[in-house]
Amino acid sequence: MSTTLLLARHGQTLWHAENRYAGVSDVGLTDEGRAQAVRLGWWAGRQAAAGAPIDAVWTSTVPRAIVTAEPACRALDLVPTREHDLRECDFGVVEGRTLAEFEAVDPTAAAAFRADPVVNPFPAAEDPRAAATRGADALRRIASAHEGGRVLVVAHNTLLRLVLCELLSIPLADYRRVFPRLRNTAVTELRLEGNGKGAALLSLNVPCER
Repeated sequence: MSTTLLLARHGQTLWHAENRYAGVSDVGLTDEGRAQAVRLGWWAGRQAAAGAPIDAVWTSTVPRAIVTAEPACRALDLVPTREHDLRECDFGVVEGRTLAEFEAVDPTAAAAFRADPVVNPFPAAEDPRAAATRGADALRRIASAHEGGRVLVVAHNTLLRLVLCELLSIPLADYRRVFPRLRNTAVTELRLEGNGKGAALLSLNVPCER
C-alpha cells in the first residue's frame, strides 16, 4: 500500500529574502513567510473539503518549519509530529552567508562546490550523503506510520532536494541542477510504496494560491 507525502518547504525567512544559507540557525519568518504559511493552511483546508483529507502533519524540529505548519494544523485540527531527521543541512562556514560572499573569500572552494556539491561540500558542513540518508529514512518511517494515507511534511529546501534525489534514484551531485529551488510553501507530491523502496514524483513546486 502506498502513502502520499505532501512535501512543503517552510515560509520565507529573513535570510532567504537575501539568499543567505540558513541551516541549523533559528531564523524567523518574514511577513511574506507568515502569509505563505497562511496560504498553506488554506490549501490544506481546501484539500480536506474537496474530499482529499490530510491524515497527519509532520515537521522538522527547526522553529521556522514548525511555525509554517501551524495554520495547516489549525485548518485540519491536527497536532503535528516533529522529526529531528527532517532538519535542514548544516552549511558549516557558509551558514548565514551568501554563496557570493563565500566565493569572494575562497573562490577555489566555491568553484569546487559548484562543480560537485556532494563531493565538495562547504568546509565544516554536514556530509550531503548523510543528510540524504537521514531525510529519506525519515520519510520512509512517516510513510510506514500512515500507510495508505496522505501526510503533509514541512521541512527544508536543501534537505528535501537531496531526499528527492535519493528516493528517485537521481545522482545526489545533480540535486542543484535537477531541483534548482523548492519554492516556499509550494507543495511537492511524492508517492512512497509500502516497502519504502519505490517512489514516484506526482507533482513538483505547486503553489498554494488562494
